[in-house]
Amino acid sequence: MKLQEVLDKTIHFFKERKFDSPRLDAELLLAGALGFRRIDLYLKFDQPLKDDELQRCRDAVKRRSQGEPVAYILGQRDFYGLSFIVDSRVLIPRPETELLAEEAIAFSKTLKNEEGESPEVRVLDLGSGSGCLGLTLTHQIPNSKTVLVDISEDALNVARLNAERLGLLDRVTFQLGDAAATELGSLFDIIVANPPYIAEGDQNLSPDVLKFEPRSALFADDDGLAMIRSWSRHAIASLKPGGFIGFETGMSQGAAAREHFASLGLEKVRTLKDLAGLDRHVLGQKAKG
Repeated sequence: MKLQEVLDKTIHFFKERKFDSPRLDAELLLAGALGFRRIDLYLKFDQPLKDDELQRCRDAVKRRSQGEPVAYILGQRDFYGLSFIVDSRVLIPRPETELLAEEAIAFSKTLKNEEGESPEVRVLDLGSGSGCLGLTLTHQIPNSKTVLVDISEDALNVARLNAERLGLLDRVTFQLGDAAATELGSLFDIIVANPPYIAEGDQNLSPDVLKFEPRSALFADDDGLAMIRSWSRHAIASLKPGGFIGFETGMSQGAAAREHFASLGLEKVRTLKDLAGLDRHVLGQKAKG
């Protein structure tokens, strides 16, 4: 069977299953199974597939047909132009989280020491999961050092693999603990988090997410706001005067999150919206004193 026929059949099969992005899923899975780039699929349309290649494609398609996310099948997900190892131990990085990374990177460029030079930038990523957020900041801010905190040792192990893959191990510290209680031990210029913020029983949650992604990284009490509140309340003492703090939130939590950040005495509190105009992140800065 030629590659074009396999691709066409896979796209048709995924359309019948009513997947949101049947062509993209098919292209990514077949390219991954065959060790190709996506563009190679179209350059090698007439190439007959060997039996072992065809079996790898079938295995990938079967896993996707059972609802498993493409990122877990491939074992990786791109985030902010970097490739991160992901599996069922960690939440899959989302494109909307890149907006928070972008804001934090932009803030880092405003930091200057007394000589007008860029200082060492201390970054804290709470509930770091795969490390995509904190490691992206470390990669993009050359003079930064980062602490990744997660309550899951499995998640920290994945983050450590990603730090090694990106050549960042010497600039990153991994700390096992509850983000709402762990001793942070120093002051940070930038604190970011993508905490669990989904309310139990949320009817908008995809069944695939619920079935495959770690529940501990998804759900929180108090209509999804419990960890946004407890993590930020604990972290604020470790934020330098003038420092930046940004948390991802649910799309209906913008007003409540802004109110909470303001109650902590933060300044310049605002909501960052995604490309669809939905509330996605709450941002603030600590008063300079």
